[in-house]
Formats: sequence, structure tokens, C-alpha cells
Amino acid sequence: MAGVGFELKKLFSRKGLIATIRAYSYATVVCAGPMILGFILLISSMFMAEFAGAARQTRELLVTMITHTLLGSLLVTSLFSMLTTRFCADMIYEKNYHKLIPSFYGSLSFMLIIGGCLYGVFLHFAGVELLYRVLSWLLFMTLIVVWTQINYLTMLKDFKSIVLAFAVSVAVSLILGAVFIWLLHIEIITALLTSITIGYGIMMVWYFTILYRTFPEGFGTSFRFLEWIDRIPSLCLIGFFTSLGLFGHLLIMWWISPLSVQVQGLFYGAPTHDVPAIFAFFSILITTVNFTTSVETRFYPEYKTYFSLFNDGGSIESIDEAEGNMIRVLSEEIGYLSLKQVFSTLIFIIVGTIVLPLLPLGFNNEMLRIFRTLCVGYAFYAIGNSIMLISQYFSDMKGALISTSIFAAVTNILTVLFSLFFTSFYGIGFVIGSMCFCVAACIILCCYLRKLKYNVLSRQPLFATEHAGFFTGLADHFEQRADKVQRRRRESDEKHRGGLENEV
Repeated sequence: MAGVGFELKKLFSRKGLIATIRAYSYATVVCAGPMILGFILLISSMFMAEFAGAARQTRELLVTMITHTLLGSLLVTSLFSMLTTRFCADMIYEKNYHKLIPSFYGSLSFMLIIGGCLYGVFLHFAGVELLYRVLSWLLFMTLIVVWTQINYLTMLKDFKSIVLAFAVSVAVSLILGAVFIWLLHIEIITALLTSITIGYGIMMVWYFTILYRTFPEGFGTSFRFLEWIDRIPSLCLIGFFTSLGLFGHLLIMWWISPLSVQVQGLFYGAPTHDVPAIFAFFSILITTVNFTTSVETRFYPEYKTYFSLFNDGGSIESIDEAEGNMIRVLSEEIGYLSLKQVFSTLIFIIVGTIVLPLLPLGFNNEMLRIFRTLCVGYAFYAIGNSIMLISQYFSDMKGALISTSIFAAVTNILTVLFSLFFTSFYGIGFVIGSMCFCVAACIILCCYLRKLKYNVLSRQPLFATEHAGFFTGLADHFEQRADKVQRRRRESDEKHRGGLENEV
């Protein structure tokens, strides 16, 4: 993300209110566009369904189907998101740009097959009518594609196209929802599920266009990225544990808490908890944007200077000086990020306490308490996640895995306990889990940096080793097959060209 951050930083350097608003708009959409789209469409669907006179049970079924689909797709894509991001970063460093698009198709095919089958089985037994199941499944598959595209779009600098695709997707989805309900008189759930799927579908097609316009078509196998599972096996677990800690407490509240409501069939929800969680989640947007536009962009040059000294024969004095500068900048930026997140959380709590009861969402005192509690939890998560991502700059995958596993375990175990035995403490499990995540990530990073030269030099293997394993063998097998197919295709094309030349 550092390259994206440098480009966004240029936008922030321009003076004037319009330029500042434009820069923040670009940064927000690039960093969290699809999630914001999901939030807008979910809230808009609630209002449109209520305005259209839908019964409460109908509105709750619509919301639960959308939220189940959103969270399910995020959990599936979390298995490969960090793995493919690291693979793409390595390929860009090696200037093997032709391997980027094939890896996109390879990872996407795995996720579509795994996710499509699992969610299809869930929907088969979900207990809702066939049309709802089909639309939910189509939305789920579209979301998997969009989340995967975002990993690749973060390498681009075409912010105008990304923002335009976002704006058009929102507008078309809302307009179609209104047309389906009030002009064509289509049943409300069908109308809104269809319009949301079309909205994300437009974003998906537009993002495909951007990717094709930027990256070369590529050649070789689409499954070369599988080798990175053998190289860095912890990456898949880090992504999954992060998502499990972030969203697991919501699933627990749906299924086993006293707030759980069986909307229909296998679709459960906890509206008293879910609605505050949606609004509280967006209190971390400022940290998401700040991490990309400030933390990485100030830290990365110092990081690059430090490690280049090892490669270019820097003196001990210059290495020590560069290390001190790098750690100082990193400490300052994490401190600034934490202060901004604290300030953002306080603003959200104060404004939310005043505004949310005025909205037609049924906010009561219990929902406001949950909202304030979750705002604190998301603040700790945002800071801890930023520190964990920085630890990956130093390839401390073990530390990142430990901190994310603590996050997932503590959050979900305590949420279960509080839901069953301490029902007046909803959200506290997530707060404690996020706090443990933040503290663990900070301690692990500090310990690593305290012995940085030892970790960089002495902990490395003495001899280069091949990362042979099952997935490497599988990738090699697919590579050989791809070479054969592409060789035959080239020979066929050459024969075809030769035949045309003879005819001429």
C-alpha cells in the first residue's frame, strides 16, 4: 500500500478546501470503498423497505440475508488475501508483471469454488424461497470477485476510475431499487437483492476493465501463488484469524446470545447488536486512511534506506543511524495514528449518542451502550491491526500470527462467555480481545525491533534452501501443463500465420 500512499499524499499536499475534500474522498474510497458501498446499500435498503411499507419480518430477513452474504464472502477471501498480496509484492519487486493477472484468476477460482459450494449448501438448507437463495448466492459470488479485485487495485494509481466506479455502482443500485419497487411493483426483498447485486456487478465489471487496462495479460500458470503457501504458511492463518476476530463476535451474537432472533430458517440476526456494530465499525475509517497516507509513506523511505545499507555495504555507524531514524519515525507515526483514532472514537461516541436516537432505526439505551462499547473495541482493533501490518514489513510472520491468534481466541471465547453468563456486558468480549491484540502486537514489535540487527542477520538460514512442499509441487505441475498448452498455442498461431502468408 505504500506506493498508493505516496500518490494519495500528493493529493493531500494541494491547498484549499476543495482539494482537501477531494483527497479524503479518494483515500476513503480507495482504502475502504466496497465496505462503504455495503454500508450505504444496507442502510438504504432498510429505509427503502420501511418507506415501501414492508413488514418488520420482511425488513429483518432482507438485512440478515445481506449481512450473512457480506460476512461470508469476507471470511472466504481472507484465506488468500494476504497470501496473494505478498505474492504480488514479490512479483512487482522481481518485475515479473506477467504473473499478476494469472495469480488473480488462480486465487479467484479457488475462492469461488470453495465459497460457492459452502454457501450454496448453507442456502440450500436455509429455509427461504428459491429466488431469495439464487439472488443471495449470486451476490455472494460477486462479492468474492470484488474483494479479490481490491487486493490488486491497491497497486494502481488510477484513483479517478476507482472512485467513478464506486459512485456509479451506488447510484445505479439505489435507482434500480426504487424503480423495481415503485414502478415495476416487484416484491421488496427480490427488488432490493437484485438491485444490490447489480450494483456490485457494475463495480466488478468496471474493476475488471481497470485491471486489464493496467496489467499485461500474462502467461504461465494461474496457480504459481500456491508456492507461497509453502514459503510463508502463516499468511493464510494471519488473514483468517484477523477476519475471525473482527467478525466472529457478530456470528456468536446471531446464534447463541439472548439477543439472537431467528428471522427465518437458518437466517439469524441480533438487530439490537448488529445496527450499533455497523455504525461503530466506521469509526476506524480515519485510521485506515491515515495508515496508508501517513504511516507507511513516512516510514517506508526510512525502512528502504536502512535495508539498502545492508545490501550496498553501509558502515556500522550509518546502519545504526538509519535504524534509529527508522524506529523514531515509526514510533512517531504510530503515536499520531493512535491519537487520531482516539479523537475519532470520541467524536463518533459523542455525535452518535446525539444523532442515532433521532434516526428511524429504533435506537434505545441498550443499543447506544453497545454502540459506545464497540467504538472502543474497534479503536483498539484499528491500532493493533496497523502495528501487526508493520511487523510484516520486517517479515515477523510468527509475531503477526501470535497477535492475530490471540485476537481471534480471546474475542470469541469471551464473547461466548459474556453472551451466556453476563448478558449486561454485550461487546465487552470484543473490547478485551481487541485490547489484547493491540497490546500483544505492540509488545511483539517492540521486542523484535530491540534486537533488529540480530533478527535481520543472525536468524536467517546460513544457506539458501528450496521451499519444496506439496503446494510447490502442485504449482510446478500446473506450470508444466501451462507451458505445454501455451507452446501448442504458439505453434498453432505460427502455422496459421505461415498459411496466411503462403495464400498471400
